[in-house]
Parts: sequence; C-alpha cells; structure tokens
Amino acid sequence: MDIVYIRELQVETVIGIYDWEREIRQTVSLDLEMGTDIRAAAATENIENTLNYKSVSKRLIAFIAESEFLLVETMAEEIAQIVMEEFNVPWLRLRLSKPGAVRGAKDVGVLIERGVKG
Repeated sequence: MDIVYIRELQVETVIGIYDWEREIRQTVSLDLEMGTDIRAAAATENIENTLNYKSVSKRLIAFIAESEFLLVETMAEEIAQIVMEEFNVPWLRLRLSKPGAVRGAKDVGVLIERGVKG
C-alpha cells in the first residue's frame, strides 16, 4: 500500500468545551496519511487515477471551517469518515491538534488510525 499525505493543514474553526472557546475561532492542524495505490497514476500520469490530495484538502477545509465541535476526538472521527467514504480510502492515520491549547506545549490533540492497511 502506498500513502498519499497532507502535513500541517491549518484551519480556523470553533472548537472547545469552554464558553469562551465557543465564542472564538481557533486553529486546528492536521496531518493525514491515506492508504492508496499510486501505480495506475504513475503509469498514466493521469490525476484521475490517484487520490487527489488537493480535492481531499479542499473538502476538509470546508468541513472544518463550518464545524463547531466540542472535542477534537469528535472532529477526528468525522474527518476519518469523510475521507474513507468520499474518497474510497481503505486506511488512514490522522493527527489532529490544537496548537497552543496547553501552556508550555507546542500542541495537543489526538492521533487515530482507521481501516485496514493492505
């Protein structure tokens, strides 16, 4: 299995459990690894034969920007479902973080893996 990835995609959104967090937009950052097979794209040099990271990025930016989740865990699950279902991805690893959410830490968040890596 090959991997198409997106690193440090940053999106402004409403995220958090505290009242003050519900009134502002914060940055979330995601790293996404998606299992796929790039051989057909490599052989044909046709974008239609691969997992288009630009299309995935645009879809996730729109989704995250419009969302208002309480927990990063919920957002991560929803992102995983979108990628797997809409882009036919059998396996993914997602790191979703809130930079600056904890004093003294660069970021905090979750790392999830879903599906079967073939």
